Amino acid sequence: MERLQKVIANLGYCSRRKAEELISTGKVSVNGKIVTELGTKVKTSDTIEVDGNILDNNKNYEYYILNKPRGVITTTHDEHDRKTVVDLIDTNTRIYPVGRLDYDTTGLLLLTNDGVLANKLMHPSSKIDKTYIAKIEGMISPISIKKLRSGVVIDSYKTRPARVKVKSVNKKTNKSIVEITISEGKNHQVKKMFEAVGHHVEKLKREKYAIFDIRDLKVGDYRKLTFKEVSILYSLFK
Repeated sequence: MERLQKVIANLGYCSRRKAEELISTGKVSVNGKIVTELGTKVKTSDTIEVDGNILDNNKNYEYYILNKPRGVITTTHDEHDRKTVVDLIDTNTRIYPVGRLDYDTTGLLLLTNDGVLANKLMHPSSKIDKTYIAKIEGMISPISIKKLRSGVVIDSYKTRPARVKVKSVNKKTNKSIVEITISEGKNHQVKKMFEAVGHHVEKLKREKYAIFDIRDLKVGDYRKLTFKEVSILYSLFK
């Protein structure tokens, strides 16, 4: 049995916080009875109704990989009516992004309505590898590379060791292209890591996430994950 608000969120209806609000205001019923207590636990066989909508515990989940363009918000809704990553996916299902990419960051993003898998992937203990290509100001030094590989302090927190590879340097423009792989997902982490060693990130693209890369996807394009790919993702947590 699981808490009602968690089940509602995992089924993709809304966020857990919103689910708690709906429960508290008497808009959720279980097996025909209104429930307002947040600690209520439910079984898979229970019938849950939210605002007149019966939630299907046996729903078909959808999984997508997107090559996010620059200038698109990683959220399901934007109060300023800016385009979101969800707007780019042609589906009537309420999907949401797994983690975040900054407004000006491009690259690989997963979206789904499978809350269980999304939570597993985003949990700090998952240690999912994420590979980025960063264009930075300045000529990165061996000392800075060594620091990034060992972990640097950002926001009073020392990052886990990263894998770092210099792709190219341009003395004329005073720029470096660096590939970095991290196993965490702190807010603006890659940008802050480079800032910690004295380099401002001009452009950032996520090229790989877990078993996926975006080599076959043009910017703005997406595809559904295969059953095998989803199974592999779940197998990462066994």
